[in-house]
Amino acid sequence: LNRIAVGNIKKIEIVKGPSSSLYGSEAMAGVINIITDRTATIPLVASVRYGSYNTSDANITLSKKINKLNYQGFFNYYNTDGFSVRPNSNQRYITPILRKTTTQSLKYKFSEKTNLDFNFRYNTENIKSIIAVANNGTTIYSNGNENNNDINAAIILNHQFNNAFKTKFNGYYTHYESKQDLVTLSGNPYNDLYKQNFKRLENQSEIKLSNNINTIVGLGIVDETVNSSRYDFVDSAKKNTIKYVFNQWEWNNGKKLFVTSGFRFDDNKNYASAFSPKLSILYKAAINLRFKMSVGRGFKAPDFRQLYLNFTNAAAGGYSVFGSVEAQKVIQKLNSLGQIGSLYDNYYKLKKLEPEYSTGIHLSAEWEPSYNNQFIFQVFRNDINNLIDVQQVGNYASGGQIYSYLNIKNAFTTGLELEAKQKVFKNINASLGYQFLITGDKAQINAIKNGTVYTKNTDGTSRKLTMNDYVGLPNISKHRIQARVSYENVHGIFANIRVIYRSQWAVTNSNGNEVYDKGDQFAPGYFTINGSIGKNYKNGISLQAGTENLNNYIDGQNLPNLAGRSFYMTFKYVLTNKK
Repeated sequence: LNRIAVGNIKKIEIVKGPSSSLYGSEAMAGVINIITDRTATIPLVASVRYGSYNTSDANITLSKKINKLNYQGFFNYYNTDGFSVRPNSNQRYITPILRKTTTQSLKYKFSEKTNLDFNFRYNTENIKSIIAVANNGTTIYSNGNENNNDINAAIILNHQFNNAFKTKFNGYYTHYESKQDLVTLSGNPYNDLYKQNFKRLENQSEIKLSNNINTIVGLGIVDETVNSSRYDFVDSAKKNTIKYVFNQWEWNNGKKLFVTSGFRFDDNKNYASAFSPKLSILYKAAINLRFKMSVGRGFKAPDFRQLYLNFTNAAAGGYSVFGSVEAQKVIQKLNSLGQIGSLYDNYYKLKKLEPEYSTGIHLSAEWEPSYNNQFIFQVFRNDINNLIDVQQVGNYASGGQIYSYLNIKNAFTTGLELEAKQKVFKNINASLGYQFLITGDKAQINAIKNGTVYTKNTDGTSRKLTMNDYVGLPNISKHRIQARVSYENVHGIFANIRVIYRSQWAVTNSNGNEVYDKGDQFAPGYFTINGSIGKNYKNGISLQAGTENLNNYIDGQNLPNLAGRSFYMTFKYVLTNKK
C-alpha cells in the first residue's frame, strides 16, 4: 500500500463481509476498492507538501481531450529522511526513502458503443536501511539499501451491443521486483531478491433481462510466478494457475426491495476447488430508513510465502521463518546437527496448509432523521475455518526464535459498529465511529471450558484458565474509536481535527500456555490527535497546514511505523478550463 500514491485517488469504497463471489480469493471479510481519478476535464493539478523529517511529496496531474481520445498523466515524487522505530531495536534510526510513481491513462472512444481503455503504472523505490536490532541480549548493527520496482499494465475493451447487453474484456499484468542488500558492522552480508509476475485475463458481461432483473456473468484465468532467494533458490520458480467463473443476479420489485445473489467457482491448480456464494438484501422501509443484510463465503489459498519460505534473518538476531512445506524437513535437519534448543507443542501440529474459508453475516440499519444527521448501526459475524497464522514453534540452541505457519481450525470475529454524522452548525460537521470486536479460536475456547488449559498466578502457582481470562486472537483490539470535527465557510477557510483511539491488544504469549489470556504481554491502548487548517482561493490556489500525532505518542516496540509528532504544509494549484 505504501507504493500507492494518494495524489490521484478519487474515492475509496469499502464492501463489508465475505465477497469472494465476485472478487475471488483474498476477499475473506470484505473488499477495499481504491478508485483513481480518471476525469479529463481539469487540464492541470499540481501540489507540493513539505513536512517533518524533511518529507517532500509533489504531484502533477495533466489531462487532455482530443476528439475521441482522453489522456491523463499523473506523476508523483516522494522523498523523506523517514522515521522508523523497529521492534526490539535499542535505538531510533532514520530510514530515508525515495519513491517515484507515474500513471498514464488513455481512453479512445471508437463509437457510442465501443471504447478502449489503457492504463500503465510504474513505481520505483529506494530505501536506505540503518538498523540496530537487539534480540536475546545480542545487538546487531547493519546498513544497506532496498530497491523496489513495480510495473502494472491493464487494457479494457468495452462494447455495448444494445440496451440489454454489454461486455468487457480485461487484461492485466504486473511485475514486482525487490532487492535488499545489507552488511553488518562485522562484515557479514545479507542479500534478498524477490520477483513476482502476475497475469490475468477476464471477460465480464452484463445482461438486462427485464426492468426488474439483471445478471452478470464472467470467466477468467490467473497465472502467477514467484522467484525468491527466500524460497529455495532464485532460479527455482514457484507457479500457480487459477481458472474461475462467476455469476450474479440482481432483482428488485421496483419500489422497496432489492435482492442480489451470486457465486464464484475457483479452480486452483495447487489446491482443491472453491465455491463462494453470496446473498444480499436491501429494504427501503422509508425514504430515510434502510435495512441491509448480506450472507456470503470467502476463500483464501495459502500464498507462496506461507508455503515455501526459508528465511533466517541474521541482521535481527538470527530468527527463522519456514513455510509449512519446508518447516519440518528443515527443522529436523537442524535438530540432527544439534542446532535446536527446544520445540514447542505446536511444532508437532505442522502439516501441509489448507485454504482458509470464512462464512459471514452482516446486518445494518441506516437512519437519516433529517438532512443534518445520519446514524448507521451494524452487527457482523465471521466464522473462519483453517485460519492461517504465524506462530513460534521452537528456539535455536543459540536462543533465536523459529516460526512457521499453522491452520487455526475454527476462529471467529464478531462485533458491532456505530457511525454518527451531525451538522452541528451551519459551517461545522461532526462524525463519530465506534467498533466493538470479539475474536477467538473455538478449539481453545473448548479446551478452556473443559479445564485443560492452565495459567500462572502472580505467586508462580498454577491454576485453570477461565473464560474471563481469555482475550481471543492476538494483535486485535476490542475497542476502536474515531471522531472528527470539520469546519468550512464561504470564504474558503477550512479546518478539521481527528482523534483516533485503539484499545490494548495481545502481542506475546508470555506464560507458555499457547493461549492468549490476561497474563500475557499486551501493547497498551493509545490515541492520536491529527488536525489541519487551510484556505481555498478563487484563482485555483489552496494552502493547508497540519499536524499528525499531535500528542506525540510513540511505542517503538509495538508500533514501529508510528512516527512522533509531525507537521506539514501543502500548496495546491488547479487550472480549470475557462469554458
